[in-house]
Amino acid sequence: MKQSFVSALQDGQTVTTHFLVCVKEVRATRDGKAYLRLELGDATGRIEARMWEGFDRMAASFERDDFVKVQGRVENYRNKLQLAIEKIRRAEESEVDPADFFPHTKENVDEMYAKLLAIVASVGNPWLRQLLDGVVQDPEIVPRLKRAPAAKVMHHAYYGGLLEHVLSLCDLCRVVLGHYPEANADLLLSGAVLHDVGKLRELSYERSLGYTDEGQLLGHILIEYELVAKKIDAIEGFPPELKTLVLHMLVSHHGKYEFGSPKLPMFREALLLHYLDDLDSKMAAMRIVLDSDQGEGNWTAFSGALERRLLRTERFLSAGSTAPAENTEKQSAAQAVAGAATGSADGNE
Repeated sequence: MKQSFVSALQDGQTVTTHFLVCVKEVRATRDGKAYLRLELGDATGRIEARMWEGFDRMAASFERDDFVKVQGRVENYRNKLQLAIEKIRRAEESEVDPADFFPHTKENVDEMYAKLLAIVASVGNPWLRQLLDGVVQDPEIVPRLKRAPAAKVMHHAYYGGLLEHVLSLCDLCRVVLGHYPEANADLLLSGAVLHDVGKLRELSYERSLGYTDEGQLLGHILIEYELVAKKIDAIEGFPPELKTLVLHMLVSHHGKYEFGSPKLPMFREALLLHYLDDLDSKMAAMRIVLDSDQGEGNWTAFSGALERRLLRTERFLSAGSTAPAENTEKQSAAQAVAGAATGSADGNE
């Protein structure tokens, strides 16, 4: 059983425990002193770690994505916890329980996949339904779809996160379609199902979350454009205009050029997809930050994904609730007295 998890580490704590190596590199200070820099992780998060002395021999015993046993001290550097390593060695698989190291969705993956199949079956347009079936039931895609994260860091960055994100986005689409009935439901839902399918190949998620070489060079938008275009071309008679609309939704779903979109959304379903995708990803990022214990007082630690600190509104509101409660008690007492007096008068009549 793993002794210490990243989320529970505290400044000044001495730890001896196991971690997964997410990043490994040798760096040098400005004056040329070499040191080992690591990012170590488990199911609860990551922590940066450094080793300054005698790391050559120990560092040669392990690589990125290996489990390691670490002895070190937690330190606060520039308001961020990091680990000063004293000893480190590669750990054997028999020493660890993999479930302690890989963050994963809290939902049942098979149940989520069944819900996705039901969404695909609900699509009325036969061309779109055939396309979606060809993607989500592809034997090479299914195991990846059930395991892939939605991102490395930004949102749903855990195993099963992509499937969770897609289902959440489909739910949002259905809500919005009730408000904007002029939007094409089949087209919007198809965009929601397909918009991040390129991440199945962009991201590496066998052990630690990272990027594949293909992902680094092309990105998920180009990857999914090629994948979906091939799937469409394999369907005899697929309308070329419909193909253009589907592919446009994929290449425009980031919404802005500076966010990596080759094109801006140019019809209503593409625009809706962008804003709903952005909303779901940001709310998921907020959930992660607010669920963390890091921060001071009513405020969370700084979120790189959202580029801000967040107010814990429950704490903020509860801090100012004492006075109104006292006033309420006084008002209730006064009302009780008044009520008693009124009751006496009524009785005398």
